[in-house]
Amino acid sequence: MELAVYNKKGKETGRKVNLDKNIFQINPNEHAIYLDVKQHLANKRQGTHSTKERSYITGSTRKIKKQKGTGTARAGSIKNPIFRGGGRVFGPLPRDYKQKINKKVKILARKSALSIKAKEKAIKVLDKFDLDKPYTKDYLKVLEVFGIIDKKSLVVLGESNKNVYLSSRNLKNSNVVIASELSAYNISNASNLIFVESAILGIENLLKK
Repeated sequence: MELAVYNKKGKETGRKVNLDKNIFQINPNEHAIYLDVKQHLANKRQGTHSTKERSYITGSTRKIKKQKGTGTARAGSIKNPIFRGGGRVFGPLPRDYKQKINKKVKILARKSALSIKAKEKAIKVLDKFDLDKPYTKDYLKVLEVFGIIDKKSLVVLGESNKNVYLSSRNLKNSNVVIASELSAYNISNASNLIFVESAILGIENLLKK
């Protein structure tokens, strides 16, 4: 599969890149994408939620009324959940939400997500993406020439670029990652992908394993 290489002004450079068909043209496995996205979102959860069950409530443990003859249900503690100020029943407690999936499944998920985007013709290749200083307007100009300024976009760099990252940081619809950070979640979450030409080789080396 061949894609034209563009410059920052949106014009073709006359060069083309060949995308590996074993990465960008496979039969997508949607279940693998689901597993990888589910793991990604689960691992982002802090799991610090906490409520006080009756064992965590401060209060007297004496029996608050006699067992029989009151006409109401028996109760043995002021910390009983049915009383105001009592403990909560089956409330959330701190826990670890992290999940694990096989490395081969993660690779398959990324290949599948990339193949879907390639089929949708939602991938553009940029010869280079460098900014002299962090400036959001310059970053937006690049998105504008590709007509994706109002769409969710993902820019994939070959190596870390602080100026590009800082220029995109306050944009909710655009995200910047390097090739090694690419995941099925951020691929699927974007409507359009912009690959810097140097990132293509890094992705192919990473997903050939």
